Amino acid sequence: MRGFGGAITAAATGLGSRALSRRQVDDEDLLGRQGRGSRPRSRLRPRHDDAVSARVVSVDRGRYGVLLDSDETLVVAMRARELGRRAVVVGDAVDIVGDRSGGPDALARIVRIAERRSVLRRSADDADPVERVLVANADQMVVVCAAANPEPQPRLVDRCLVAAYDAEIDPVLCITKSDVAAPDALVATYTLVGVPIVVSGRPGFAAAVEELRARLHERVTVLVGSSGVGKSTLVNALVPDATQRIGEVSERTGKGQHTTTAAVALPLPGGGWVIDTPGIRSFGLAHVSRARLVSCFPDLVGGTEFCPTDCDHLDPEVCELDAWVESGHAAPERLDSMRRLLVTRDAT
Repeated sequence: MRGFGGAITAAATGLGSRALSRRQVDDEDLLGRQGRGSRPRSRLRPRHDDAVSARVVSVDRGRYGVLLDSDETLVVAMRARELGRRAVVVGDAVDIVGDRSGGPDALARIVRIAERRSVLRRSADDADPVERVLVANADQMVVVCAAANPEPQPRLVDRCLVAAYDAEIDPVLCITKSDVAAPDALVATYTLVGVPIVVSGRPGFAAAVEELRARLHERVTVLVGSSGVGKSTLVNALVPDATQRIGEVSERTGKGQHTTTAAVALPLPGGGWVIDTPGIRSFGLAHVSRARLVSCFPDLVGGTEFCPTDCDHLDPEVCELDAWVESGHAAPERLDSMRRLLVTRDAT
């Protein structure tokens, strides 16, 4: 119907122009020129029966580094138009078509994104409604925190743990540089949380790496932490050729050098994946509801059972969590951290 309508309109325009112009109307005027708006559209989409499966290992300015499941060939791909605005992130399991040779000028297309098992999100701050997906399909998160240089940031650690629990990802805390400062206070605080803790320092670095390797085996693990805490050092120890692999991914997707400005997924020897992420300064939790936030403090949530039904957990005169902490179930710093987050949530 749209084609007929376009022809009728063009014919009417052409006949009307006979009175204004001496040019004689020809068949092209009567039939109309076929343009973009007159192309018949189909609801059918290509099935891409020849698509092959792969995993997204890097993202950079509209280009995606994907590793083929069949032979681990590194391929550069772009997102197909039929995906719409759906984001493609590191860790996504995808199907691709096109040139899959992995050559320097080869370019494939991502045509399908598999259903995600998990999604790790963060926002710029607690008031920012725009959330950003960091990685997809991670099984666990290793929060890396230095005992010194830089100084430990327990509240940032708490935010990362909340994000992990919210995404239903298993958290692990890795405390580095234990040879520079004693990590006893951090260990005492997070032992009550129930999160596994790995302590690393120069004397025990090899042992810490082996403990991490065992926890990462056959799992997809994302490493997060602020700059300078030693994430890259751990990745280089876990993946012996990590620098070479990251450099190859960067060269293919246009970065040119390893600056750790975006997440990169690397296969682990013996099975599993580790995702190295850039250093973070903040971890916004705008996507986490107030009720969900409280449940993401496992060392405190048990004490909420004794609180009044309408308790906002902010007033020590009414809230029973202070007594819960005094009884040794959680560290005071954790209660203070949770209340700060609740105040931020209420402010938004």
